Amino acid sequence: MFHPMPRPEMTFDARDAQNADGFGDLPEWDLSDLYPDTDGEKITQDMAWLETECAAFANDYEGKLASLDAAGMLKCIQRYEQIQAISGRIMSFAGLRYYQNTTDTERAKFMSDMQGKITDFSTPLVFFSLELNRIDDDALNALLAANDDLARYTPIIEKTRAMKPYQLSDEMEKFLHDQSVVGATAWNRLFDETMASLTFIVGNDELNLEATLNLLSDPDRENREAATHALSAVFADNINLFARITNTLAKEKEIEDRWRGLPTPQAGRHLANHVEPEVVQALRDAVVAAYPKLSHRYYALKAKWLGLETMQTWDRNAPLPREDNTVVQWDDAKKMVMDAYGAFSPKMAEIAEPFFNKGWIDAGVKPGKAPGAFAHPTVTDVHPYVMLNYLGKQRDVMTLAHELGHGVHQVLAAGQGELLSSTPLTLAETASVFGEMLTFRKLLDNAPDQAARKILLAGKVEDMINTVVRQIAFYDFECKLHAARADGELTPDQINDIWMSVQGESLGPVFEFGDGYETFWAYIPHFIHSPFYVYAYAFGDGLVNALYAVYEEGGADFQDKYFEMLSAGGSKHHKELLAPFGLDASDPKFWDKGLSLISSMIDELEAMED
Repeated sequence: MFHPMPRPEMTFDARDAQNADGFGDLPEWDLSDLYPDTDGEKITQDMAWLETECAAFANDYEGKLASLDAAGMLKCIQRYEQIQAISGRIMSFAGLRYYQNTTDTERAKFMSDMQGKITDFSTPLVFFSLELNRIDDDALNALLAANDDLARYTPIIEKTRAMKPYQLSDEMEKFLHDQSVVGATAWNRLFDETMASLTFIVGNDELNLEATLNLLSDPDRENREAATHALSAVFADNINLFARITNTLAKEKEIEDRWRGLPTPQAGRHLANHVEPEVVQALRDAVVAAYPKLSHRYYALKAKWLGLETMQTWDRNAPLPREDNTVVQWDDAKKMVMDAYGAFSPKMAEIAEPFFNKGWIDAGVKPGKAPGAFAHPTVTDVHPYVMLNYLGKQRDVMTLAHELGHGVHQVLAAGQGELLSSTPLTLAETASVFGEMLTFRKLLDNAPDQAARKILLAGKVEDMINTVVRQIAFYDFECKLHAARADGELTPDQINDIWMSVQGESLGPVFEFGDGYETFWAYIPHFIHSPFYVYAYAFGDGLVNALYAVYEEGGADFQDKYFEMLSAGGSKHHKELLAPFGLDASDPKFWDKGLSLISSMIDELEAMED
């Protein structure tokens, strides 16, 4: 659907700056490629142009779309695309500045002010998708057939018209657009700022969220347990607020979905992803059926390695005995990833290189900085920016490989232009997971002995379980939560119960769930920012596992087909993109291929025990 105000979807919170020492010279963002400052001539001119052009666009086209000829429709869409580019540039700049320090009130105010103004400017644009959807199919098809340049926009037009049955009146659509600033956007911000302000007492240390979560993979079991108790205590103290946010957003979504006539809470996400509900259901069912041979089997093996009969939740991410905890310097991490990318294709390494030397990566852990990692494409006439919170662990190297894969994908897709470059979430994880797999395989090939190979394999299996099993469990949690919310407001205890109902099923019988873990749904930002987003991770992992199997078969033109797929951005459906590789995600057996790869790695780990 055409969106009048782009907004990046990212994962936020704060990290503790004292953990950032000793990893080498970490790069920082240079945002001047977007704007040199917040009040200079360039951004001031762009804001003024945006206000004028939004009003002029509405004046020129509202009520007239159905009367345009092919050339007129092309000009209309191109003007609309330019509006998207300028508003996207402004909001990318405001958002990235904010994520560098979410506790800086000036940055928060600037982002909020920009969002509010652009929402006001773009309200007159709401008519565009509504009128486009009212054009008769035959008339629109005739326009597309008459002009090749216009026909290039067919994918985005089809995506918009997929929402046609769920479209409301012009007045209602404008109302929903206007009130979003004090609706979901405001609740999202409350969640972000609350999370950024939380502190956790672990021993004698006062930490914030990311530093505390980091302790869940600490070699010392007492530290992991202490961090878990600290997290559960603070979540419990704030659980009423998190339940209120969750209840409100779920109800707001239910109201809008009901007015639109969407058949399920998940339907909007599927439409946005341009993926059929039955494909997602086939993925979900395949993963749930595979729980016993994946997570249940692996965690039972891990319990044996740790010398435990039962595992506590704080043991799930424990490092393995004899795991190498040597700090990986930033330059070494860069070399590992770039060597893996270059071995696949010099072109991939060439695209990735500017991220390191042109200020496109912000890697350090700093006070107030958003947690986790992301790659944000900004707009197609600039370049992506990658955010990390680099702590020198091998997993951080994998995160660099992952986010850099996103960046490469976004650079390649930029050639499609502002409206067609954005990849559906189901395919957005393809290059990132593939980049991780390339790096992992490179490290595995260079493992000095079987013990090192075991550690690498186990780490990769854990990552894949987190990407596939955990994310499908999260998806089931959301499905159950939204279904239950339709019957009335949920108490914190009811949400806790829904959370626990998917945890035992997905993690397996080796786990014992102590008091406090029932609140751990509260800190997961995807539930707040992007309902039902999480299945995209499992989709991407399964797709890449199948894709990597094709690559290992050694086709001479694989790299060319791979870059062509990434360059397509959002201009093609997943069926069309995967066809050159002989793959079809709508085939239920497709998902079994990817899951079998994970299972085979667990087979190898079990064989090492014999």
